Amino acid sequence: MNIILEDGSTADSTKASGKPARLNIGDQSLSPALEAQIINLVAGDKHTFTLEAKDAFGESNPDAIHHMDRSRFPADMKLEPGVIVSFAGPGGSEIPGIVRETLGDSITVDLNHPLAGRKVTFELDVVKVITE
Repeated sequence: MNIILEDGSTADSTKASGKPARLNIGDQSLSPALEAQIINLVAGDKHTFTLEAKDAFGESNPDAIHHMDRSRFPADMKLEPGVIVSFAGPGGSEIPGIVRETLGDSITVDLNHPLAGRKVTFELDVVKVITE
């Protein structure tokens, strides 16, 4: 699977890693629009489609952007725009955040999905379909 941005650059590629992605239909992990695109695919299918931000990774939520004091981070942590930081989430989960800006002791961290707010194209090669 490749995820392509509007400028033609590749945001993610399972082909590069050699490990296929597993997409689970019906468990609420995928948007209804994404599920509708893949629900009838079978092994061997190749399918390319584009989804608007709201149907792919969601719109960027301004409430997920936080301004934090540098003291909340380890003293030796390099904090600069683009650095991904992990935060403890509910139930022991980890929530990744991207440092967007550093101004003195104020660090701006964006907890939105990195592709939130972006229209993306999916290029899929179906390797296997598992039904349960």
